[in-house]
Amino acid sequence: MAYIILFGAGVGVGFISSLLFKYAGLDVDNLQNLECCLFVLFPYFSYMLAEGIGLSGIVSILFTGIVMKHYTFSNLSENSQRFSAAFFHLISSLAETFVFIYMGFDIAMEQHSWSHVGFIFFSILFIVVARAANVFSCACLVNLVRPTHRQIPMKHQKALWYSGLRGAMAFALALQSVHDLPEGHGQTIFTATTAIVVLTVLLIGGSTGTLLEKLEVVGDMHDDSLGEGFPTNNGHITSSYEEGASSGSRLKMRLQELHRNAASFSTLDRKYLTPFFTSQNDDDSDPGSRKGKERAE
Repeated sequence: MAYIILFGAGVGVGFISSLLFKYAGLDVDNLQNLECCLFVLFPYFSYMLAEGIGLSGIVSILFTGIVMKHYTFSNLSENSQRFSAAFFHLISSLAETFVFIYMGFDIAMEQHSWSHVGFIFFSILFIVVARAANVFSCACLVNLVRPTHRQIPMKHQKALWYSGLRGAMAFALALQSVHDLPEGHGQTIFTATTAIVVLTVLLIGGSTGTLLEKLEVVGDMHDDSLGEGFPTNNGHITSSYEEGASSGSRLKMRLQELHRNAASFSTLDRKYLTPFFTSQNDDDSDPGSRKGKERAE
């Protein structure tokens, strides 16, 4: 129930922002500063709304960001779009730099507990196993739906499994556990998390490029084909796949249904949601009027 409320709050704030920027007329020259400020502050409003009702603001702001990127960003003026993209890129770079500096200080200054080396070892082992179970099982399910020429190759699955990094979020939660959990337990978790973060970021992150070259993933000729959309027929899976699917396979039928639902949502978004929440279709649908405006200007 809590996640439904968070989803509703995040998506609702995102939709409200898209309608505001569509009809408020903030794209004039003397209001572009206000337009950019409101665009930056709307996600924070979603965060405060979720925190105010005692739920996770991070989850709420995630849904708001997805909706605002898809709908609200299209309603901004060109100058505001460029400024907002550059601003968020700058903020993300500063936040990433600050996080690693903060991690370095805390690793050096916090008191660690190395009395449970076995716990640290098995934590790393279980994370690797859980990552493998997650990646390979999900890739298997995806390959059941996709036609042969669009299936995820095993070398790509290996690259996805190997490149699972742990960083700022895990470190922040572990650091909070030092104060929330009884004495000794929080320090053990913090020490184990620190070891995992350092191992994954430095060792795995530093060797990911070499692994991609060894697996011949970088520069793969099949990258373009993997990025193409599903071959569909009015929102359904192609007939060649339907003929080859086993009638007794319930799993394939479920995945097929999910694929149809995804295609139906894409159609709904393209025909109804995007025209309603954005103004880009109105501009694209009347090129003559747009050219007339440019000539008048």
